[in-house]
Amino acid sequence: MTTAQIDDLLDAGHTFAVVDVETTGFYPDRSRVLSVAAVGLDAAGRPDGPRFSSLVDPGCDPGPVHVHGLTRERLAGSPRFEEIAPRLLEVLDGRILVAHNAAFDHGFLAAESDRAGIKLPVDRRLCTLALSRRLGIDVPNHKLATLAAYWGVPQVGAHTADDDAHVLSRVLTHSLLLAANLGLPLPLIGCDDRTTATRYPPHAASPPCPWAYPGRLAAEQPLVQGMKVAVTGATDVPRPRLAARLTAAGLDVQNSVSRLTSVLVTNAPASTTRKAARARAEGVPVVDEATLLRLLDDVRPGTPVEPRAPRRTGTARQVVRGPLHGRRVLVLGGTHAQAAAVRAEITGAGGAAAVNLTAGVTDVVLMAGGETDRRLPRIREAELPLHRGEVALGIALPAPCTVPDPGDYVGRHRSAAPGAGVPVLPRGAVLDLPAESVWTVNVAWRADALAGGTDVDVVAFLVDADECVIADEDFVFYNAPVSEHGTVAVNTDGDSERSVRIDLDLVSAQHDRIVVAAALDGDATFGDLGAVTVSVDGDTATAATATLDAGTTERTMLLAEVYRRQDVWRVRAVGQGYDDGLAELAVRYGVVVDAG
Repeated sequence: MTTAQIDDLLDAGHTFAVVDVETTGFYPDRSRVLSVAAVGLDAAGRPDGPRFSSLVDPGCDPGPVHVHGLTRERLAGSPRFEEIAPRLLEVLDGRILVAHNAAFDHGFLAAESDRAGIKLPVDRRLCTLALSRRLGIDVPNHKLATLAAYWGVPQVGAHTADDDAHVLSRVLTHSLLLAANLGLPLPLIGCDDRTTATRYPPHAASPPCPWAYPGRLAAEQPLVQGMKVAVTGATDVPRPRLAARLTAAGLDVQNSVSRLTSVLVTNAPASTTRKAARARAEGVPVVDEATLLRLLDDVRPGTPVEPRAPRRTGTARQVVRGPLHGRRVLVLGGTHAQAAAVRAEITGAGGAAAVNLTAGVTDVVLMAGGETDRRLPRIREAELPLHRGEVALGIALPAPCTVPDPGDYVGRHRSAAPGAGVPVLPRGAVLDLPAESVWTVNVAWRADALAGGTDVDVVAFLVDADECVIADEDFVFYNAPVSEHGTVAVNTDGDSERSVRIDLDLVSAQHDRIVVAAALDGDATFGDLGAVTVSVDGDTATAATATLDAGTTERTMLLAEVYRRQDVWRVRAVGQGYDDGLAELAVRYGVVVDAG
């Protein structure tokens, strides 16, 4: 790193605290920290100030020892979190918290601080997963071990907080320099109530019911295992104990009422709660608590849920492998409509249309107005080929778009972009997913597209064969970021990134597809936002990418859908926009939106 580069980074004024935690589980509201490490870095990623590392006595079982290696014996005699908090918070105070999957680490530290009656002195955080995706480096996935290998950083003890924090601090240093060279802002987000909870993912959901749904409770008939039971209002038996008893009896306890609810339990027949009103509207049977307890004495055996056939990979691959396959092209200049048309042509020719200047860009198309783009000097420094004129990369550019040729610039052609083998999906194209369980739909847009503060909400709908949600929990968004049983979860990674995590093994038989959409607040439109990229990522590699750029006046847009066709799961790039807002989009999928 040169002196000039260091000076540029220092001018940003950031200081960082790189942290890593090892924990007893995934849920901060019921799991605990076992070890923590924090490293202070300056704006250039150099060690700066205090450093801290310690084992922590969780006061409970250490959980998955095979992952973190922290047995009860190793943890014996370790301090409690409240004892190490002053030294740890000294490293964090006034710095940007950095972690690999920052929502996880920050959520656990916030939860432990809450328990100790301490305020966590963190206002902003930086997720190196989001930063790595934004940089577009040539890696099959963005795991810490993969990034360490890419940057040549040795790992001594993976899944130990001290070593992971040390490795991540060195990865961050390289990433900061690359971001500065590309002129990419860091994906910083504020740690407020919307992006921060003491829960990550949100509270652990109950496991799926092992009994098939038998329908509603009929008059004078017994309960049957698999029936869906909801409770509203005060109960004599404490609600957690009642729910535990229902679950132990083989009943499926619901957080809301839907058309599939078998019975609603309430001690107030005239209740006006949301659940009661929905039960009346759907014709759901209602019983009081005493009746329920009597029925629990004779719950009839249900039908076990049939094991699903092993998922397989089908043959649906509506993916273009044209002359631009393996190229990632950035379009500068032109009107929104002109740039969108060119990006559509790029995708139609098998190329990937970029929205940021990343390490993976292979070519740049320059149209009128692009010569004033702030990224152009960096493009010239990187010697990326600039294509201009009436035809560029075999694409007839919309007129007028003539840009003078200075005649003194020669780009250096790159034959392929990072991840060149990843299929690029045009609008409407379909791809069969490999037989993996968990997929993440990562959504991103130009890093400075909405500098004015407009929020982009990425949401998901679990829908049935009629394209409707079944229950409230099937609408997953910022205020309800996890669906029933944890099937789908929405996470905020950065200021221009969101992700939707889908566990296909948990999708119920009643649900046919998961629709991923985006909505803008206020008066902003997708014409203001520009192109949106979608990446469908598995555990080890990316299955497909898409760039969706048809938006003009629309305020909501369907981005992608993951759907089941027999025993094959598929993904489709959608790109369908609507001029109305998120509430109206939710209503289209059958979500009941409260008035006012």
